[in-house]
Amino acid sequence: MKRGEVAELAGSCGLGAWTAFGVLTMVVMGHDGLPLFADADLLSWSVGHRPDVAVAFARGLTDTGTGVVPYALAVLAALIAGRTPRQRALAVALCLGCLGAGQVLRYAGMALVARRRPPLADWATHASGWAFPSGHTTTAALAAGLLIISVRVRGPRCTTPLTLVIGGWGASVGLTRVYLGVHWLTDVVGGWLFALGWLGLCLSVVAYWLPDRWTPSATDSDSARGTAEPTGSTAGDRTHTAPKQTDVARERSEDRAPDDPGRRGRSRPT
Repeated sequence: MKRGEVAELAGSCGLGAWTAFGVLTMVVMGHDGLPLFADADLLSWSVGHRPDVAVAFARGLTDTGTGVVPYALAVLAALIAGRTPRQRALAVALCLGCLGAGQVLRYAGMALVARRRPPLADWATHASGWAFPSGHTTTAALAAGLLIISVRVRGPRCTTPLTLVIGGWGASVGLTRVYLGVHWLTDVVGGWLFALGWLGLCLSVVAYWLPDRWTPSATDSDSARGTAEPTGSTAGDRTHTAPKQTDVARERSEDRAPDDPGRRGRSRPT
């Protein structure tokens, strides 16, 4: 896809996700933070299905959605996307800026909504702060989105399996927050929508405003152009050689022409 098409598609997806996030935010605030839809039922099911092994696994997985891991994944995404040291340095700055600015906006949204978490008696891990949108969910979704974008930008090989694995990790972190009883389901959905909207906006801005020389496609175009030049020169040599070969053949046919016009088209007798 062309950069203009990427910017338009990413902007449309981001706008749609943030529109849905805004609607969900107003619904949550309109109900004073009380459970919505299937929030209470899913929490009750989670509390009743907590074997020790599953809880330990969920705690380990949910810890990857905060701290150093998301920022390390953002740096990895930048290193994958860049083709040259200059591009990689810029990509690191952009990925960390996207993730950091997303955290600031997420904290502002949590303070604005000020939704309470589920009852403390249902918690199976430590948590702090307001509930909506889920912090672990948003952070993991942003890191996973950056990594998926970098993989898709770098090349088409094995992108579908990697996309599924990375996306599965980002979604699983959010689900563990509900399973461990520290968030409502709508908190997690809000985190996913917020992350998708912010990623779409960031990708749209980068695809629209970033100069061509800073993008990986510029390096690819130069390489393709350099590879195509020898082929063109070879084709040109063949083009110039073909008339010469035709002239030589014509001269040979003229030398073999019969002296007698009446015997034209027949071979000269020995």
